[in-house]
Amino acid sequence: MNNLIEDLNWRYAAKRMNGQTIPQEKLDTILEVIKLSPSSVGLQPYNIVVISDQDTKDRIFKEAAPQQQIPEASHLLVFAAWEKITAQQITDYMNLIATTRGISVESLSKFQESVTGGILSRSEEVNFNWAARQAYIALGHALVAAATEHVDATPMEGFNNAKLDEILGLTEKGLKSVVIMTLGYRDSENDALSNAKKVRRSHEELFISL
Repeated sequence: MNNLIEDLNWRYAAKRMNGQTIPQEKLDTILEVIKLSPSSVGLQPYNIVVISDQDTKDRIFKEAAPQQQIPEASHLLVFAAWEKITAQQITDYMNLIATTRGISVESLSKFQESVTGGILSRSEEVNFNWAARQAYIALGHALVAAATEHVDATPMEGFNNAKLDEILGLTEKGLKSVVIMTLGYRDSENDALSNAKKVRRSHEELFISL
């Protein structure tokens, strides 16, 4: 646990990166942690686009997200939520559960009925917002995983979602981008915050004990 606290104190949202490529095994670890992160009912209603192609990063920087970390990063992860959630996606998930656990699909009928009724009774907007929140849970796990690998990771909002979706062809896949994370290594010489003290509210201000 002490190592985890040290790693989280080491991490910060790097404002500049040096372009160095992160080792494949470190990227694989971060992606595996994302895969293992929890989501409501286990559905994982999102996809993650993993981008290492420099031309794509440069285009995203110029047209959708003009933040310097984008072209300087080793990899760019785009967390994209499902635009709509369908009965077929839920059925596919039930089949995956059955296959993975070696049980019959029929044994999951009550669970499927509960999940389907709960999700499909809501509006598409509500479901998209719910899916986006699940993607943020995965983002949180990715940030911690990157810290433990001593890979710098910067979460980003405030970009042109529609343009990014166009560049990556997400609309055709039924996806909408919700948040970006850059992966790479900090450029300490050009990032004034690289050695700044971490600013957080005190334990007493942050936590409420009942």
